[in-house]
Amino acid sequence: MALITNLEKISTDRARIHGPVDCTYTIFTSDNGQKIIQLNTFGSAGRENPGKQSQTIQLSESAVRQLMNICVREF
Repeated sequence: MALITNLEKISTDRARIHGPVDCTYTIFTSDNGQKIIQLNTFGSAGRENPGKQSQTIQLSESAVRQLMNICVREF
């Protein structure tokens, strides 16, 4: 699990599209009052345990705001 608090753009020559998976999200407030969004991804159909929770990523409010600005600017 990881709490992302900052996003930084980099360049890459090896970008590729990954296979689709399901994702759930929840929004909660941490013990110190910080609002967090948590994304949970689940194994694809081709994995040994399809449908099993695979990755959990948490974003702080500042990271969410950065991501929203990136999305508006890039899409």
